[in-house]
Amino acid sequence: MAINEFGQEIGEQLNNVQKGILPQVTALEGQTVKVVKLEQEHIEGLYDVYGPSSPLENWTYLPIEPFTDFTAYQQFMEDNVKSQDPYYLVILDNKTGEALGTFSLMRIDLQNRVAEMGWVVYSERLKRTRMATEAQFLVMEYVFEDMHCRRYEWKCDHLNQPSRQAALRLGFKYEGTFRQAAIYKGRNRDTDWFSMLDQEWPENKKRFTKWLSDDNFTASGEQKVALQKINV
Repeated sequence: MAINEFGQEIGEQLNNVQKGILPQVTALEGQTVKVVKLEQEHIEGLYDVYGPSSPLENWTYLPIEPFTDFTAYQQFMEDNVKSQDPYYLVILDNKTGEALGTFSLMRIDLQNRVAEMGWVVYSERLKRTRMATEAQFLVMEYVFEDMHCRRYEWKCDHLNQPSRQAALRLGFKYEGTFRQAAIYKGRNRDTDWFSMLDQEWPENKKRFTKWLSDDNFTASGEQKVALQKINV
């Protein structure tokens, strides 16, 4: 630990500090999926994910409900197309080109080079699949290697167990709970914070790469070794 001239402990000195950059995604190509910026052309195809056929339980921990009116949905998505923060991304199936869900990079802090993964909305076909994990991996890779973020965050309602489990499985580390952090849908929200740091990314990247290898999947697409059990 460094000590200043007053005998006080201070943080590590950083050299050549530069501001971060805003995301400018064209296409992040994976084996099973492609992640692209949300554009007008994706809106109609995503209505199955955001519209009345979406299971209601998918929206418990989100601040909105599924849309029952296409015009209102279209306006919402057109606003998201223009948004720079959150910066909305679409997950496309490589085989069919179908839009399977969306997520976003948000709370982008250029001064401190921090970004957050949020607004995760998956179709039933995407949930708990190799495609979903690869999509998250592709964005992590972009965040650390193209945006040069020092810190990548994941936050969720303390009661949202699937999101908590996903964060830990993906390699984020739990940092604590912000009590009474927000009100949404007239309810209290205690928010759990998770993060991954730039120095943790190389080992996590090796873990993802090993897990995503075709050798780790059966002919029917079942994983042989779980992501959390991969050793690097």
